[in-house]
Amino acid sequence: MLYGLTDRLTVGLVPVLGYTRMDGRGDSSGVGLGDISVQAQYRLTEFHEGSSLPTISLQLQRTLPSGKYDRLGDRPGDGLGSGADTTTLQVNTQTYFWLANGRILRMRFNVAQSVSGKARVRDASVYGTADGFRGSARPGNSFLVNAAWEYSLSQRWVLALDLTYRRNHGTVVNGAAPPDGVLIRRHTGVSEAFGFAPAIEYSWSGNLGVLFGTRVITGNHTATTITPAIAINYVH
Repeated sequence: MLYGLTDRLTVGLVPVLGYTRMDGRGDSSGVGLGDISVQAQYRLTEFHEGSSLPTISLQLQRTLPSGKYDRLGDRPGDGLGSGADTTTLQVNTQTYFWLANGRILRMRFNVAQSVSGKARVRDASVYGTADGFRGSARPGNSFLVNAAWEYSLSQRWVLALDLTYRRNHGTVVNGAAPPDGVLIRRHTGVSEAFGFAPAIEYSWSGNLGVLFGTRVITGNHTATTITPAIAINYVH
C-alpha cells in the first residue's frame, strides 16, 4: 500500500499474510502474519517524452520482525517470519520507448542491497533448529538486480517479462543444541538465484487490472521452483 505524500515522496506499508501447507504434518495452524515492511521512496528525476533521462527514485525499506519464526513446536508451517530487522536500500529506474508500430514499451531496472540484523532463536525455528535449541541466527546480506519490460498490445492488454538475479551471503546460526548442550555454528553458504517471470495483464479500467503469470527460479545452491501467480492491481 503506497501513498503519495508529495509529487516526489511516496511512503508505503507492505503487510504479509500467509498459510503454509507442508508435506505430511506441520501445516500452519491458520492464516498468520509475516514480517511487515515500511518504506519511503523519493523521486530524483522524472521521465519526459523525447528525453533519454529515465525516472530515477531512491527507496529505503525497513522490514520489521513481526512474523512468528521460533518456538514452532510441531507446526513448522507457522514460521512466516525471520525474527531479524532488515534494511534495504534500492535504486529504481523507469523509462518508456515508443515503437515503430505506435505501441509503448515500458522498461524498469532496479538494484537493491539488503542488510539484516541478528535474531534470537529458541526451540524449533525457520532456521532448522530443534526443540531445546538456544542461540541466534543472522540472515546474510542480499544483493538484487531486477529488469522488467511491459509491452502494450492495446489499452487493456499488456505483455510483461521480469528477469531477476539475487545473491545471498548465507545465514549464520550459533547456539547450543539438546540434549548435551553441544555448540553449533552453521553457515548455509552463498547462493545465487536467477529468475524469469512472463505474464499477461488485463485492465478493466484505468485503476483496476489483473495479472496472470508464472515465476521460474533456479541457480546455485537454490531450489528450482515454478510458481503460478495471480495479482490484482488497484490504483486510487
